[in-house]
Amino acid sequence: MILYFEQSMTIRLFTLFISAVAVLNSCTSGKSALKQGDYYDAVLQAVNRLRQNPDHKKSREVLAASYQMAIDYLETDAQNQIASNANFKWRNAVGDYEKINNLYEQIRTSPGALKVIPKPVNKYKELTDVKNKAAEETYEAAILYMLKNTREDAKRAYFLFQESNSLSPGYRESVEMMEQSKFNATLKVVVEPAVRNSYDWNFEPVIFGVDPNQFVKFYTPRQAQDAGLTQIDQFIRLVVNGYSESKPSVTKSEAKYQDSIKVDEKTVNGQKIPVYEKISGSIVTFEKKITSRGSITLFIKDANSQVELRNSELIAEEGWVDRWATCTGDQRAIPQTTRKLCGVKEPSMAQNYLLGQSKKNLDNKLAQALTNFYDSY
Repeated sequence: MILYFEQSMTIRLFTLFISAVAVLNSCTSGKSALKQGDYYDAVLQAVNRLRQNPDHKKSREVLAASYQMAIDYLETDAQNQIASNANFKWRNAVGDYEKINNLYEQIRTSPGALKVIPKPVNKYKELTDVKNKAAEETYEAAILYMLKNTREDAKRAYFLFQESNSLSPGYRESVEMMEQSKFNATLKVVVEPAVRNSYDWNFEPVIFGVDPNQFVKFYTPRQAQDAGLTQIDQFIRLVVNGYSESKPSVTKSEAKYQDSIKVDEKTVNGQKIPVYEKISGSIVTFEKKITSRGSITLFIKDANSQVELRNSELIAEEGWVDRWATCTGDQRAIPQTTRKLCGVKEPSMAQNYLLGQSKKNLDNKLAQALTNFYDSY
Protein backbone atom coordinates (compact mmCIF):
# COMPACT_ATOMS: atom_id res chain seq x y z
CA MET A 1 0.00 0.00 0.00
CA ILE A 2 2.83 2.39 0.94
CA LEU A 3 4.71 1.50 -2.27
CA TYR A 4 1.59 2.19 -4.35
CA PHE A 5 1.14 5.59 -2.64
CA GLU A 6 4.76 6.58 -3.32
CA GLN A 7 4.50 5.55 -6.97
CA SER A 8 1.24 7.49 -7.34
CA MET A 9 2.82 10.63 -5.82
CA THR A 10 5.82 10.30 -8.12
CA ILE A 11 3.59 10.07 -11.21
CA ARG A 12 1.55 13.09 -10.11
CA LEU A 13 4.66 15.18 -9.45
CA PHE A 14 6.10 14.18 -12.82
CA THR A 15 2.83 15.15 -14.53
CA LEU A 16 2.88 18.55 -12.82
CA PHE A 17 6.49 19.06 -13.91
CA ILE A 18 5.65 18.23 -17.54
CA SER A 19 2.68 20.62 -17.42
CA ALA A 20 4.88 23.39 -16.02
CA VAL A 21 7.46 22.84 -18.77
CA ALA A 22 4.70 22.94 -21.39
CA VAL A 23 3.41 26.25 -20.01
CA LEU A 24 6.94 27.66 -19.94
CA ASN A 25 7.56 26.55 -23.51
CA SER A 26 4.34 28.13 -24.71
CA CYS A 27 5.32 31.42 -23.07
CA THR A 28 8.87 31.52 -24.39
CA SER A 29 7.76 30.57 -27.90
CA GLY A 30 6.31 34.10 -28.34
CA LYS A 31 2.77 32.90 -28.92
CA SER A 32 1.35 35.17 -26.24
CA ALA A 33 3.11 38.24 -27.67
CA LEU A 34 1.83 37.35 -31.14
CA LYS A 35 -1.76 37.19 -29.89
CA GLN A 36 -1.38 40.63 -28.32
CA GLY A 37 -0.10 42.13 -31.56
CA ASP A 38 3.45 42.63 -30.32
CA TYR A 39 5.02 41.14 -33.44
CA TYR A 40 8.54 42.40 -32.70
CA ASP A 41 8.65 40.79 -29.27
CA ALA A 42 7.03 37.63 -30.64
CA VAL A 43 9.87 37.30 -33.16
CA LEU A 44 12.55 37.87 -30.52
CA GLN A 45 11.07 35.26 -28.18
CA ALA A 46 10.70 32.72 -30.96
CA VAL A 47 14.25 33.30 -32.24
CA ASN A 48 15.68 32.99 -28.74
CA ARG A 49 13.80 29.75 -28.18
CA LEU A 50 15.03 28.36 -31.50
CA ARG A 51 18.57 29.28 -30.55
CA GLN A 52 18.21 26.86 -27.63
CA ASN A 53 16.11 24.28 -29.47
CA PRO A 54 16.32 24.59 -33.31
CA ASP A 55 13.39 22.19 -33.82
CA HIS A 56 10.93 23.75 -31.38
CA LYS A 57 7.67 23.47 -33.30
CA LYS A 58 5.65 26.26 -31.69
CA SER A 59 8.49 28.73 -32.02
CA ARG A 60 8.90 27.92 -35.69
CA GLU A 61 5.20 28.52 -36.21
CA VAL A 62 5.27 31.80 -34.26
CA LEU A 63 8.33 33.04 -36.16
CA ALA A 64 6.80 32.19 -39.54
CA ALA A 65 3.56 33.96 -38.61
CA SER A 66 5.01 37.06 -36.94
CA TYR A 67 8.20 37.98 -38.80
CA GLN A 68 6.72 39.61 -41.89
CA MET A 69 4.07 41.33 -39.79
CA ALA A 70 6.81 42.76 -37.59
CA ILE A 71 8.77 44.02 -40.61
CA ASP A 72 5.66 45.52 -42.23
CA TYR A 73 4.60 47.22 -39.00
CA LEU A 74 8.04 48.76 -38.33
CA GLU A 75 8.53 49.84 -41.96
CA THR A 76 5.07 51.43 -42.09
CA ASP A 77 5.61 53.19 -38.77
CA ALA A 78 8.95 54.56 -39.97
CA GLN A 79 7.42 55.90 -43.18
CA ASN A 80 4.49 57.41 -41.27
CA GLN A 81 6.90 59.12 -38.89
CA ILE A 82 8.91 60.55 -41.80
CA ALA A 83 5.76 61.80 -43.54
CA SER A 84 4.44 63.48 -40.38
CA ASN A 85 5.13 66.89 -38.93
CA ALA A 86 5.98 65.43 -35.53
CA ASN A 87 8.94 66.68 -33.56
CA PHE A 88 11.97 64.39 -33.88
CA LYS A 89 10.28 62.30 -36.56
CA TRP A 90 13.63 61.17 -37.97
CA ARG A 91 14.77 60.05 -34.54
CA ASN A 92 11.60 57.95 -34.20
CA ALA A 93 12.24 56.41 -37.62
CA VAL A 94 15.77 55.52 -36.48
CA GLY A 95 14.25 53.44 -33.68
CA ASP A 96 12.10 51.49 -36.15
CA TYR A 97 14.97 50.72 -38.53
CA GLU A 98 17.24 49.72 -35.64
CA LYS A 99 14.59 47.20 -34.57
CA ILE A 100 14.43 45.74 -38.08
CA ASN A 101 18.21 45.40 -38.13
CA ASN A 102 18.18 43.82 -34.68
CA LEU A 103 15.77 41.14 -35.93
CA TYR A 104 18.11 40.60 -38.89
CA GLU A 105 21.12 40.03 -36.64
CA GLN A 106 19.18 37.85 -34.18
CA ILE A 107 17.93 35.54 -36.94
CA ARG A 108 21.37 35.31 -38.56
CA THR A 109 22.82 34.02 -35.29
CA SER A 110 20.10 31.43 -34.73
CA PRO A 111 20.41 28.43 -37.09
CA GLY A 112 16.93 27.23 -36.18
CA ALA A 113 15.43 30.65 -37.00
CA LEU A 114 17.43 30.92 -40.21
CA LYS A 115 15.75 27.76 -41.48
CA VAL A 116 12.36 29.46 -41.08
CA ILE A 117 13.46 32.89 -42.38
CA PRO A 118 16.36 32.16 -44.77
CA LYS A 119 16.54 35.76 -46.07
CA PRO A 120 15.90 38.20 -43.22
CA VAL A 121 15.48 41.85 -44.15
CA ASN A 122 17.93 44.58 -43.13
CA LYS A 123 17.67 48.36 -43.40
CA TYR A 124 21.28 49.42 -42.91
CA LYS A 125 21.29 51.79 -45.90
CA GLU A 126 18.01 53.36 -44.84
CA LEU A 127 19.24 53.59 -41.26
CA THR A 128 22.33 55.54 -42.32
CA ASP A 129 20.16 58.03 -44.21
CA VAL A 130 17.65 58.58 -41.40
CA LYS A 131 20.43 58.81 -38.81
CA ASN A 132 21.99 61.70 -40.74
CA LYS A 133 18.63 63.45 -40.92
CA ALA A 134 17.98 62.70 -37.23
CA ALA A 135 21.40 64.18 -36.39
CA GLU A 136 20.45 67.36 -38.26
CA GLU A 137 17.04 67.39 -36.60
CA THR A 138 18.39 67.13 -33.06
CA TYR A 139 21.22 69.59 -33.83
CA GLU A 140 18.79 72.26 -35.03
CA ALA A 141 16.55 71.69 -32.02
CA ALA A 142 19.58 72.08 -29.74
CA ILE A 143 20.48 75.40 -31.39
CA LEU A 144 16.96 76.71 -30.71
CA TYR A 145 17.30 75.78 -27.03
CA MET A 146 20.69 77.49 -26.86
CA LEU A 147 19.14 80.70 -28.16
CA LYS A 148 16.73 80.79 -25.21
CA ASN A 149 19.74 81.51 -22.99
CA THR A 150 18.64 79.80 -19.76
CA ARG A 151 20.35 77.10 -17.70
CA GLU A 152 17.53 74.62 -18.16
CA ASP A 153 17.42 75.18 -21.92
CA ALA A 154 21.20 74.84 -22.09
CA LYS A 155 20.82 71.44 -20.38
CA ARG A 156 18.31 70.35 -23.00
CA ALA A 157 20.64 71.60 -25.72
CA TYR A 158 23.55 69.64 -24.24
CA PHE A 159 21.70 66.33 -24.36
CA LEU A 160 20.46 67.02 -27.90
CA PHE A 161 23.97 67.89 -29.13
CA GLN A 162 25.14 64.70 -27.44
CA GLU A 163 22.47 62.72 -29.25
CA SER A 164 23.27 64.39 -32.56
CA ASN A 165 26.90 63.38 -32.20
CA SER A 166 25.96 59.78 -31.35
CA LEU A 167 23.68 59.57 -34.39
CA SER A 168 26.37 60.92 -36.68
CA PRO A 169 29.78 61.17 -34.99
CA GLY A 170 31.35 64.59 -35.50
CA TYR A 171 28.21 66.03 -37.09
CA ARG A 172 28.91 69.70 -37.79
CA GLU A 173 30.14 71.32 -34.55
CA SER A 174 28.19 68.99 -32.25
CA VAL A 175 31.23 68.26 -30.05
CA GLU A 176 32.14 71.93 -29.64
CA MET A 177 28.51 72.90 -29.07
CA MET A 178 28.17 70.12 -26.53
CA GLU A 179 30.99 71.66 -24.51
CA GLN A 180 29.57 75.16 -24.86
CA SER A 181 26.05 74.15 -23.86
CA LYS A 182 27.37 72.24 -20.86
CA PHE A 183 29.37 75.28 -19.77
CA ASN A 184 26.26 77.47 -20.12
CA ALA A 185 24.19 74.93 -18.17
CA THR A 186 26.72 74.53 -15.37
CA LEU A 187 26.07 76.27 -12.06
CA LYS A 188 29.29 78.01 -11.16
CA VAL A 189 29.88 78.12 -7.42
CA VAL A 190 32.82 79.93 -5.84
CA VAL A 191 34.01 78.59 -2.49
CA GLU A 192 35.19 81.46 -0.33
CA PRO A 193 38.38 80.89 1.69
CA ALA A 194 37.69 79.73 5.23
CA VAL A 195 39.01 81.55 8.26
CA ARG A 196 41.78 79.57 9.93
CA ASN A 197 40.78 77.85 13.15
CA SER A 198 42.70 76.58 16.14
CA TYR A 199 41.71 72.97 15.38
CA ASP A 200 43.34 73.08 11.93
CA TRP A 201 40.09 71.89 10.35
CA ASN A 202 40.07 72.22 6.56
CA PHE A 203 36.80 71.41 4.79
CA GLU A 204 37.78 72.45 1.28
CA PRO A 205 38.74 68.88 0.22
CA VAL A 206 35.24 67.79 1.26
CA ILE A 207 33.51 70.55 -0.70
CA PHE A 208 35.56 70.01 -3.85
CA GLY A 209 35.13 66.25 -3.50
CA VAL A 210 31.35 66.51 -3.77
CA ASP A 211 30.00 65.71 -7.24
CA PRO A 212 26.20 66.09 -7.03
CA ASN A 213 25.65 66.17 -10.80
CA GLN A 214 27.45 67.10 -14.01
CA PHE A 215 25.94 70.58 -14.12
CA VAL A 216 27.48 71.94 -10.89
CA LYS A 217 31.11 73.01 -10.58
CA PHE A 218 32.97 74.43 -7.59
CA TYR A 219 35.77 76.98 -8.03
CA THR A 220 38.27 78.59 -5.73
CA PRO A 221 38.44 82.38 -6.23
CA ARG A 222 41.75 81.89 -8.05
CA GLN A 223 40.30 79.22 -10.34
CA ALA A 224 37.33 81.46 -11.15
CA GLN A 225 39.71 84.27 -12.03
CA ASP A 226 41.94 82.03 -14.16
CA ALA A 227 38.89 80.65 -15.98
CA GLY A 228 37.79 84.19 -16.77
CA LEU A 229 34.29 83.62 -15.45
CA THR A 230 32.06 86.51 -16.38
CA GLN A 231 29.21 85.15 -14.31
CA ILE A 232 29.23 83.49 -10.92
CA ASP A 233 26.00 81.93 -9.73
CA GLN A 234 26.59 81.21 -6.06
CA PHE A 235 29.04 81.59 -3.20
CA ILE A 236 29.73 79.02 -0.48
CA ARG A 237 31.14 80.07 2.87
CA LEU A 238 31.91 77.75 5.76
CA VAL A 239 32.37 78.93 9.32
CA VAL A 240 33.85 76.76 12.08
CA ASN A 241 31.84 77.66 15.18
CA GLY A 242 33.88 75.74 17.70
CA TYR A 243 34.75 72.50 19.38
CA SER A 244 34.60 71.48 23.02
CA GLU A 245 35.32 68.43 25.14
CA SER A 246 33.95 67.64 28.54
CA LYS A 247 36.19 66.78 31.44
CA PRO A 248 36.37 63.05 32.17
CA SER A 249 33.51 61.93 34.39
CA VAL A 250 33.86 58.72 36.40
CA THR A 251 31.02 56.73 37.89
CA LYS A 252 31.32 53.60 39.94
CA SER A 253 29.09 50.71 40.90
CA GLU A 254 29.62 47.85 43.32
CA ALA A 255 28.27 44.32 43.18
CA LYS A 256 28.68 41.29 45.42
CA TYR A 257 28.33 37.71 44.29
CA GLN A 258 28.08 34.30 45.92
CA ASP A 259 28.36 30.88 44.36
CA SER A 260 29.03 27.24 45.19
CA ILE A 261 31.80 25.34 43.48
CA LYS A 262 32.68 21.67 43.53
CA VAL A 263 35.90 21.08 45.49
CA ASP A 264 35.90 17.36 46.17
CA GLU A 265 33.91 14.12 46.23
CA LYS A 266 33.03 11.76 49.05
CA THR A 267 31.66 8.22 49.08
CA VAL A 268 28.41 7.60 50.95
CA ASN A 269 26.83 4.14 50.90
CA GLY A 270 29.02 3.26 47.94
CA GLN A 271 28.04 6.34 45.92
CA LYS A 272 30.23 9.32 45.10
CA ILE A 273 28.71 12.62 46.18
CA PRO A 274 30.18 16.00 45.19
CA VAL A 275 31.38 18.29 47.91
CA TYR A 276 30.66 22.02 47.38
CA GLU A 277 32.21 25.06 48.94
CA LYS A 278 30.54 28.46 49.16
CA ILE A 279 32.57 31.31 47.74
CA SER A 280 31.98 35.04 47.54
CA GLY A 281 33.54 37.95 45.75
CA SER A 282 32.85 41.59 45.03
CA ILE A 283 33.66 43.97 42.18
CA VAL A 284 33.75 47.73 42.00
CA THR A 285 33.32 48.82 38.39
CA PHE A 286 34.44 52.26 37.21
CA GLU A 287 33.25 53.89 33.99
CA LYS A 288 35.00 56.90 32.51
CA LYS A 289 33.20 59.01 29.91
CA ILE A 290 34.22 62.01 27.80
CA THR A 291 31.86 63.77 25.38
CA SER A 292 32.53 66.32 22.67
CA ARG A 293 30.64 68.74 20.45
CA GLY A 294 31.81 70.38 17.26
CA SER A 295 29.83 72.51 14.84
CA ILE A 296 30.16 74.39 11.57
CA THR A 297 27.73 76.59 9.65
CA LEU A 298 27.20 76.25 5.91
CA PHE A 299 26.23 79.42 4.06
CA ILE A 300 25.16 79.39 0.40
CA LYS A 301 24.37 82.74 -1.20
CA ASP A 302 23.00 83.72 -4.61
CA ALA A 303 25.66 85.78 -6.35
CA ASN A 304 23.21 88.04 -8.18
CA SER A 305 20.50 88.76 -5.61
CA GLN A 306 22.75 88.24 -2.55
CA VAL A 307 19.89 86.21 -1.07
CA GLU A 308 20.96 83.57 1.43
CA LEU A 309 19.88 80.20 0.03
CA ARG A 310 21.21 78.08 2.86
CA ASN A 311 22.18 78.84 6.42
CA SER A 312 22.43 75.68 8.47
CA GLU A 313 24.46 74.54 11.41
CA LEU A 314 25.98 71.07 11.21
CA ILE A 315 26.70 69.48 14.58
CA ALA A 316 28.85 66.51 15.53
CA GLU A 317 28.40 65.05 19.00
CA GLU A 318 30.75 62.25 19.92
CA GLY A 319 31.57 60.24 23.01
CA TRP A 320 34.32 58.03 24.39
CA VAL A 321 33.75 55.55 27.22
CA ASP A 322 35.82 52.82 28.84
CA ARG A 323 35.65 50.69 32.00
CA TRP A 324 37.91 49.05 34.57
CA ALA A 325 37.38 47.37 37.94
CA THR A 326 38.88 46.29 41.24
CA CYS A 327 37.89 42.92 42.63
CA THR A 328 38.11 41.36 46.10
CA GLY A 329 37.34 37.92 47.46
CA ASP A 330 37.17 34.87 45.24
CA GLN A 331 36.93 36.09 41.64
CA ARG A 332 35.36 32.79 40.57
CA ALA A 333 32.12 34.00 42.11
CA ILE A 334 32.02 37.01 39.75
CA PRO A 335 30.31 36.43 36.35
CA GLN A 336 32.87 35.91 33.62
CA THR A 337 31.64 38.84 31.48
CA THR A 338 32.35 41.20 34.36
CA ARG A 339 35.35 39.37 35.78
CA LYS A 340 37.48 40.26 32.75
CA LEU A 341 37.60 43.85 34.02
CA CYS A 342 39.31 42.78 37.23
CA GLY A 343 42.83 44.12 37.36
CA VAL A 344 42.41 46.36 34.31
CA LYS A 345 44.12 49.69 34.87
CA GLU A 346 42.36 53.00 34.51
CA PRO A 347 42.29 53.74 30.73
CA SER A 348 43.15 57.01 29.02
CA MET A 349 41.64 58.25 25.77
CA ALA A 350 44.08 58.61 22.88
CA GLN A 351 45.13 62.19 22.26
CA ASN A 352 42.80 64.09 19.88
CA TYR A 353 40.64 60.98 19.41
CA LEU A 354 37.31 62.82 19.78
CA LEU A 355 38.63 65.78 17.80
CA GLY A 356 39.32 63.45 14.87
CA GLN A 357 35.99 61.67 15.20
CA SER A 358 34.15 65.00 15.22
CA LYS A 359 35.94 66.12 12.05
CA LYS A 360 35.00 62.89 10.27
CA ASN A 361 31.39 63.28 11.35
CA LEU A 362 31.28 66.88 10.13
CA ASP A 363 32.94 65.87 6.85
CA ASN A 364 30.17 63.36 6.20
CA LYS A 365 27.39 65.75 7.18
CA LEU A 366 28.81 68.53 5.03
CA ALA A 367 29.16 66.25 2.00
CA GLN A 368 25.59 65.02 2.44
CA ALA A 369 24.23 68.55 2.89
CA LEU A 370 25.93 69.76 -0.32
CA THR A 371 24.82 66.68 -2.26
CA ASN A 372 21.21 67.14 -1.17
CA PHE A 373 21.24 70.85 -1.93
CA TYR A 374 22.76 70.63 -5.41
CA ASP A 375 21.17 67.37 -6.50
CA SER A 376 18.26 69.19 -8.16
CA TYR A 377 20.48 71.61 -10.06
